[in-house]
Formats: sequence, C-alpha cells, structure tokens
Amino acid sequence: MSQRRYTGKCGDPDASSTRCRASLNGVKGLGELERSIMDILWAESGALTAREVGRLIADRDLAPTTVMTVLDRLTRKGFLQRTRDGRAWRYQPAESRDAYIAELMLEALDLTGDRSAALTRFAQAVSGTEAETLRRALTELEEE
Repeated sequence: MSQRRYTGKCGDPDASSTRCRASLNGVKGLGELERSIMDILWAESGALTAREVGRLIADRDLAPTTVMTVLDRLTRKGFLQRTRDGRAWRYQPAESRDAYIAELMLEALDLTGDRSAALTRFAQAVSGTEAETLRRALTELEEE
C-alpha cells in the first residue's frame, strides 16, 4: 500500500490513511438504510438514541429493533461510537462525512493501475473553484 498524507478527521494531520481505513472499515459496504442513518447522524450536532434516529427517518416505517440492529452493525463496522445514557445507547459518527467521502475517493484511486493518470484526469475534471481548493490544500501540505 502506498503512503498517503491525509489531514481529515481521521486523527491528527500526521495520521495515515491506514488509520482512517481501520476506523472506516468496509466503506463501500454501506447499504441504503445504513447510509440514511449515517446522513441523519452526520447532520446532528450530538449523539442520538435509536429511538431518536427512528423518529428522524421520515420516509420509512421501521421497527425500533431494525434501527437498533443497523446502529449496532454500524458500530461494529467502526462508523459509529456509542456511549451509555441510562438504559439507552447514544450513537454518534466516529468520523466526519468528509472523512468518509475522502476514504471513498482513496479506495477508488486504489482501483486504478495508474494512480498518476487517474489523479491527472480527476484534476482536469474539477471546476476552477475545486482546483483552487486542491491547490491550497497541496500548498498547505508542502508547508508542513
């Protein structure tokens, strides 16, 4: 595995993507319901109980046990952290949505036989504003 520098929420700026990969194990394995629940938790500022998550899934009529099962599975996969609150568990994302998306992008890059070509093609495809964001991020990395 090649070395990458990643400065998202997967730890401090010196954290490797290997550490991120360990905390977001199975990134591609998120099902539709898991993604819906992660979207809810990423949108909230604090930890939620299974009951609160269930109430926020407006487009589905899910049994509370289904919500609890999915939350437990996301916890085992490393996407969520949970803490006791009386008899209930409170769940919150282990990493930010940005860290999740960055890991998806890194996994996609791992699929290519020519990382340089893929990165070049990606750079050519982004908007001017996005290219400037990439330039700033690369400049900040060089200055460290």
